[in-house]
Amino acid sequence: MIPHRVPEVLRVGPARLTAGLDHTRRLDLPAHRTLHGEPDPRDVESLIAEVNEVDMRGRGGAAFPFGRKLRAVCDAAGSRESVVLVNGAEGEPASSKDAMLLTRAPHLVLDGALLAAEALNAREVVVATARGEVAEASIVAAVNERRAAKVAGATESHIPIRVVGLEERFISGEGGALVRAVNGLEGIPPGRKQRAATSGVDGLPTLLSNTETYAQLALLAELGPEKYADVGTSREPGTVLLTMSGGAARNAVVEAPTGTLLADVLDMCDAVPGDGVLMGGYHGAWLSPDMAVSAVISREGMKFAGADLGAGIIVPIGEATCPLGEAARVTAYLAAQSSGQCGPCRLGLPDVARQLLGLADGTGSTDAVRRAVRAVERRGACFHPDGTARFVLSALDTFETDIAIHREYGSCGRPVRGVLPLPEPEEEPEYRLEVDWTRCQGHGLCAHLLPEFVDLDAYGFPSFRTVPGWMAKEARRAVDMCPALALRLAETSMARTG
Repeated sequence: MIPHRVPEVLRVGPARLTAGLDHTRRLDLPAHRTLHGEPDPRDVESLIAEVNEVDMRGRGGAAFPFGRKLRAVCDAAGSRESVVLVNGAEGEPASSKDAMLLTRAPHLVLDGALLAAEALNAREVVVATARGEVAEASIVAAVNERRAAKVAGATESHIPIRVVGLEERFISGEGGALVRAVNGLEGIPPGRKQRAATSGVDGLPTLLSNTETYAQLALLAELGPEKYADVGTSREPGTVLLTMSGGAARNAVVEAPTGTLLADVLDMCDAVPGDGVLMGGYHGAWLSPDMAVSAVISREGMKFAGADLGAGIIVPIGEATCPLGEAARVTAYLAAQSSGQCGPCRLGLPDVARQLLGLADGTGSTDAVRRAVRAVERRGACFHPDGTARFVLSALDTFETDIAIHREYGSCGRPVRGVLPLPEPEEEPEYRLEVDWTRCQGHGLCAHLLPEFVDLDAYGFPSFRTVPGWMAKEARRAVDMCPALALRLAETSMARTG
């Protein structure tokens, strides 16, 4: 299976993860074996030693030491079974590196996952990815290619591989949400922190890491620690995958050694920082144009510049769009993408979005935005409120000049061009709350449960605003809890949302 359209790949320095992709859209199993060979199995102690020698970190954003994850799963499993879980459900609209790997180099990912699975004597490998996308079709085809090769007598791993297609949302790649979804539950972050290494897929100890991490593991096994560390910095050897989008003329996945200047990657993609460069995606931070010129691509370099490398997301905003309007647009998206299971997400993030929109149209203030942000920070059931708060506060600092112009003139004079990537709008039902006035006694509980959508008059009787689809669960809760059984929820229309 060769996809018709694939993500563009560019490089600074040698091709490793992207080797062979100049000549083909997708590396099937024979092409992959010709290029990368077949990895020699390791026992778990040898694999942990190699990983620790190059201080390999997870590439999903948190940069957790991969050797510690291996050790934790090994210790938790003991004589029990374990599972290896590949997180290919990015959810982040500004990232396409995992989709690129699953689409164009799926066998590199599978080699790394199976290497870990064999070392742990795992029950299975599970690859979770967005349902209905080209990446899912490619990884399914890769699994079938391996089955066919094994039937033909090739020495393929005996460990089964299962592909799970998931609904793609911003929070779908969060570890707890991913495990829940693979287990057949609603794909939202659990209210209580539970480590996958202890209890993950089917309650078994689970090695959970993202697509690029497993591909890097396969490369480490192929090259060995010494050769693997030939490129990059001494503290952070190897290469990283970067997703360039936004105001760049060339949207691409770039493979670059750590230590590369951010300015060189921007130049390669014909991108100018403009008012700023977003690093780390929509839970990340903005770099000012001056900082972007001198910033270095590495965890250490980005921390020095005031940002995080995260999952390698780079979004220059350019000069043609309103930066404050773009930030408000993304914040509204993040508010709608919450799981709605805690107050900071359900109530706080919409308020942050409204305050930022007010600042963009010249009617709000930075103080109001900061107050709304303080109401959600460090209070959520997951990291989503904190990540959104970081994005917003960083925008306030980086776009200070633009904000001053908005406050004085109501606008900076530039349109909001939609430079920051967001998913295509989807049709989603809207709902309305209806009341049986013969029953309503003005208890006001509905307004307490849905303050964003229910207003009470001077006598305590409600009036309602349209309820978006993502809040339908909470609206049904209000209906069920009405003491007088006076409420019902009705679908109104199909609305365009995004």
